[in-house]
Amino acid sequence: MMKSIISLCLVLTTFISVGQVAHKRKLSMLGSPFEITAVANDTIKSNEYIDLAVAEVKRIENLISDWIPTTQISEINRNAGIKPVKVDAEVFELVERAIKISQITDGAFDISYASMDKIWKFDGSMKVMPTEEAIKKSVVKIGYRNIIINKKEQTIFLKLEGMKLGLGGIGQGYIADKVKDLLVSKGCISGIVNVSGDINAWGKQPDGKPWNVGIVNPLNKNKVFATFPLEDSAIETSGSYEKYVIFNGIRYSHIIDPRTGYPATGVVSVSVFAKQTEVADALATGIFVLGVEVGLDLVNQLKGIECIIVDDKGKIHSSKGIDIKKYN
Repeated sequence: MMKSIISLCLVLTTFISVGQVAHKRKLSMLGSPFEITAVANDTIKSNEYIDLAVAEVKRIENLISDWIPTTQISEINRNAGIKPVKVDAEVFELVERAIKISQITDGAFDISYASMDKIWKFDGSMKVMPTEEAIKKSVVKIGYRNIIINKKEQTIFLKLEGMKLGLGGIGQGYIADKVKDLLVSKGCISGIVNVSGDINAWGKQPDGKPWNVGIVNPLNKNKVFATFPLEDSAIETSGSYEKYVIFNGIRYSHIIDPRTGYPATGVVSVSVFAKQTEVADALATGIFVLGVEVGLDLVNQLKGIECIIVDDKGKIHSSKGIDIKKYN
């Protein structure tokens, strides 16, 4: 369920026009690259907005990160199989929404993926494919149906001892949305948040043009095959073009199907467009696991969602609402 994001390139620079400045700051947060661009009347105000964004990222990280022992998610994990844990409404509602996306994707996206035994290695050290028995055993503690939520008590309980929640497949998108909402509430009329490829944009650039994002084919990284305007919308790309192994002529992605324990095959990248980055984030992972045909069929049934899939032969597939030629 882990993801690698490289195939998006933001088509923007720091613009200055009469009365407006777009100021960008690059940081490393959440163990990943983080970029925030805020439009304001001067760089001082832009920096104030960016400082607010950074503080918001840290606040949420200290609520939902499973690698920080003091977070509520870590507390849930420690009490797996023992007792329910009462959490803030923000955490409860995020987990509740994640479970709904698990249902929509038939478990191809599952926040209990963190329970998986790490039997696959994508650093070049794995020379033999894991056994069928080891693969099957690696996912026995995964299953969103074993996440018990109590809305009245606002508690979350993991039924199986050793179960773990990991919000890596939805949390970065959620953070991008929360940063945007905060800055808009503080008067920032335009900006763009990029949390390791989870991108949310609002307003326009100071020159009046929309923010744009270019998508490259991972098998031909030197060429942007389409550039899309982002107007109060989000995009997320999940890719496996850097981390994979090949056994018996089959290319196995580092994005693993939490239902089977086998890595996803047949796809090298999925880009999802949505109003919320959180939704795009979670669906991109699920679609990657589902594959081209099932993934596109799912997206074509979801209102306000579009996607582009690049398969392992380099062929580009898109949902019904996207005409790739229009954006070349």
